[in-house]
Amino acid sequence: MITEVIILSGGLGTRLRKRVPDLPKTLAPVAGKPFINFIVENLKNQGIQKFYFSLGYMHKTIVESVTSNFPEIDTEYIIEEEPLGTGGAIKNTLQYCKTDHVLVVNGDTMFQVNTFNLLKTHLDSKALCTLALKPMTHYNRYGTVVLSNHQITAFKEKQYTEKGLINGGVYLINRNKFLSLPNEHKFSFETNFLEARVQEGSLSGYVEDGYFIDIGIPEDYEKANIDFLENRIPFEKIDHSWALFLDRDGVINIEIDGNYVNHLHEFELYEGVPEAMQIFHKIFSRIFIVTNQRGVGRGITQKENLDNIHNHFKSFVHTNGGHIDEIYYSPHINSDHPHRKPNPGMGLQAQEDFPDVDFSKSIMIGNNISDMQFGRNLKMQNVFLTTTQPAPALPHLEIDAVYNSLHAFALDLRDKLKLKTPANS
Repeated sequence: MITEVIILSGGLGTRLRKRVPDLPKTLAPVAGKPFINFIVENLKNQGIQKFYFSLGYMHKTIVESVTSNFPEIDTEYIIEEEPLGTGGAIKNTLQYCKTDHVLVVNGDTMFQVNTFNLLKTHLDSKALCTLALKPMTHYNRYGTVVLSNHQITAFKEKQYTEKGLINGGVYLINRNKFLSLPNEHKFSFETNFLEARVQEGSLSGYVEDGYFIDIGIPEDYEKANIDFLENRIPFEKIDHSWALFLDRDGVINIEIDGNYVNHLHEFELYEGVPEAMQIFHKIFSRIFIVTNQRGVGRGITQKENLDNIHNHFKSFVHTNGGHIDEIYYSPHINSDHPHRKPNPGMGLQAQEDFPDVDFSKSIMIGNNISDMQFGRNLKMQNVFLTTTQPAPALPHLEIDAVYNSLHAFALDLRDKLKLKTPANS
């Protein structure tokens, strides 16, 4: 597991100076909050425990902002007395890190990467440095990275490209190997390290099609302000061709604190769930439940009892004017199993069983970040319910809307689509 990150936040932000004249670009206000807030929240959700900020320009302002917004995180601020270049900044900060493999990200770029899979590729490749690569189409702003069997073989200059991979600005570095290199005190990471060493075969690449934005230019800065707004569910586009995915415990039924729902008599629905399922039936062509049930894998929950709960609920919903196409559950203990959320296996199984499912026209509803990551991994819209915990700081890249219950979302959806739903047509 990756636990340490270096956030490079020493740039001058000259291209954004007209839009953000008095702040470093990592603090540029996006949807009403400093951009760095979204980066930190994303990394916290990935399990990062220690944050090293490599700072230069207006470093006191950044320290004050991070300290006030994230008093709970473990931070260390490394201040450049003079500009060291990206490579020099990384080398300087790595000396303070403790773990063998350290994540490095840019303070003006958000790239949502599954760090577990990034680490696996890095270790399997025995790489000095692994780059997270973003697939792009029709671009000329970025250079292209050539990848062969996870090994980076070339970096191509910026030019118009129909389809390719770009450097997403997220790196996983073998700290000891990197510090042993004869690098200068000041150097460019991109030119003097990446491009200079690409022929050695020591650079690997991990392809991730997660959300990507670089606010370094005004156009993308404006786009970020739109992307990060709260409640981004496109209600005006929802029709009967859409699909709905629901988590179970904490969404449909009340969670048992510190235990599993092992028997039918313990399966207690939240108030309003029957009506919510009726409303969903009138709107969505497909409705699925996707639930992690580790208790089965641990031998605590009997499979027969779980099947009984699910069969009872499906019958109950049908009798009360709703429908559930299928209930998928993951009994797997290991978090890296492809069918355990946040991994997308259960969603992919639903699409295999029901080929008309289009994830770009689907909504995932859950009460945990893992549910939101599951939805994002499949490019769904995400609704977070505050039934068991408060919502993370908003706006949030993985959360498109927040409601206090499944019933509340159903009522709002019904009201917003009253001219579209069959019940009101």
